[in-house]
Amino acid sequence: MSKVLYEASPSLVRMNPFGSFLLLLGLVGGMIVATPPVASVLGAILMMPSAPVSLGGLALAALSFLWLLVWYIQTKMDHLVIKPDEIIWTHGLLSKQYTEIAQSSIRSVRVQQSLLQRIMGAGDVFVYTAGDMPEVVIRGLPSPELVRQHTSGGERS
Repeated sequence: MSKVLYEASPSLVRMNPFGSFLLLLGLVGGMIVATPPVASVLGAILMMPSAPVSLGGLALAALSFLWLLVWYIQTKMDHLVIKPDEIIWTHGLLSKQYTEIAQSSIRSVRVQQSLLQRIMGAGDVFVYTAGDMPEVVIRGLPSPELVRQHTSGGERS
């Protein structure tokens, strides 16, 4: 069994920092609004019964939770392992797709980072073997420069 040089899945917070913060705020805020004391005060301010206000808070919390859950599952669908002789990319949740590429077959590795991704320490990685289309595309990987350093294609360029 060969040594693992790099192993990672995309990071939820690194891929969507502002969205994650807003959804967590919506989750906590919705739960607070759904509590009877807060719902009755807000109901009095809005001149409406507290039940619809409480239900609105629960709906906001539930939608925020579901959206965060979907994003979390999407980040767990991709997994990259780099070994000295090959890279292994796994994609999927219930049904899995495995792509194994020999290090000697890698032509080039491209790392793309937006300003926000650079600040968060994440990036998109494109692995090319033959042709113009990338063999593997993984978005939001932490420390993407390590992927480039640990692949044959990245060391040559």
